Amino acid sequence: MSEAPIRQRLDKWLWHARFFKTRSLAAKQVAGGKVRVNGTRTEKPAQSVGPGDVLTFAQAREVRVIRIEAIGERRGPAPEAQQLYQDLSEPKDKVAKNPGYEGKGRPTKKERRSLDLSRRQDP
Repeated sequence: MSEAPIRQRLDKWLWHARFFKTRSLAAKQVAGGKVRVNGTRTEKPAQSVGPGDVLTFAQAREVRVIRIEAIGERRGPAPEAQQLYQDLSEPKDKVAKNPGYEGKGRPTKKERRSLDLSRRQDP
């Protein structure tokens, strides 16, 4: 007798894997149609997911693509939650370059005026 693969509710899995702080936030994202399961948009928080399914959703200004590796039994610590999935998202540069003034220290009043003039003439 072969057992069917273990499956879990989508909102519960997202919460166990620590993508959302509460299960209701996860359910709200799914119900809003902002989560795709294997490329198909879903609006059912109770949809079953299991190992091998690919989830696509937006989280904090970036699009996450996740392959489910395992089903969580509980919402454990972050290292345990990271074992539940494989991140397929494109790696991005962690260090963002901040715009800065090329001079030394704070600009003088004369330098600020010329900077303001140059900004007004650009558009």
